[in-house]
This record gives sequence, C-alpha cells and structure tokens, in this order.
Amino acid sequence: MKGQPEVITALNRLLAGELSAMDQYFIHSEMYQDWGLNKLYERIAHEFDDEKSHAKALIERILFLEGTPDLTTRDPIHVGKDVPEMLKNDLQLEYDVVTALRTTIALCEQQQDYQTREILEQLLDDTEDDHAYWLEKQLRLIDLIGLPNYLQSQM
Repeated sequence: MKGQPEVITALNRLLAGELSAMDQYFIHSEMYQDWGLNKLYERIAHEFDDEKSHAKALIERILFLEGTPDLTTRDPIHVGKDVPEMLKNDLQLEYDVVTALRTTIALCEQQQDYQTREILEQLLDDTEDDHAYWLEKQLRLIDLIGLPNYLQSQM
C-alpha cells in the first residue's frame, strides 16, 4: 500500500529516535552491569528490548507503506557519567520520543492514516506509561531515600 511521503518521512524520524534509544539503553545497561547494579541492568536491558520492538514496528510499517527504512540516521545519544545523570538522560530521551510521537500521530490524523496512528498510539502508551513513568519513579526514589540507599537497593 502506497503511503503518504510525509508520513514515511516522519516514521523514519521516529525510527532514528528509537535506534538512538536502543544505543543509549544498551551502553547504560552495560555500565550498570559493570558497576554491579544488577536490578538497573535488568530493567534497562528490558528497555533496550522494548526499543528494539518499537523500531521493528516502525520498520514494518514503513515497508508496508512502500517506503525505505533509514537505519543509518541516529539522534545524538547522551551517555551519563553516574546513575542520576544516566536516568535523567534516559528520561529526557523518552520525553523527546513522546513529543515526536504526538507530532507524528497528529500528522497521521491529518493524512487520514488511521492504521499508522493506531500503531503509534500504542508506542506512545508504552513510552509514557512504562518507560518515562518508571524513570520518573527512580529519580523520585533517589530524592526520597538518597543516592547511597538507592544504589544499595539496585545491587
């Protein structure tokens, strides 16, 4: 099915963000594992897998719309130097994805591409209700119990 060029371009922009998120989560998860923060490693490795499934969904939709997925373009990644910075960088990444998803959902609505909109709404729900919310909770926990206690709880 031939898709609208504007929608395919927007989906490729989203794909660049998901691929960058995969890269950032991958390096952060490996850093957590190296530091012995196994709970954080497991959760962020899970986030890496989620981002991979988001990228897969976007690739499948771009192909369905007879577009060409751009797997070379990436948004900049921001690798943190410590746990709070890593969590904040990951949260900012999720906020950026939410903004991009909402913009693309509005474009899909305008172009009457309701099936793509539905796919993106599921990604938005996952990003807002799971990824961003979990990161916000971790930063709140650091503020509530202090960084040393938080780090101990993640071993």
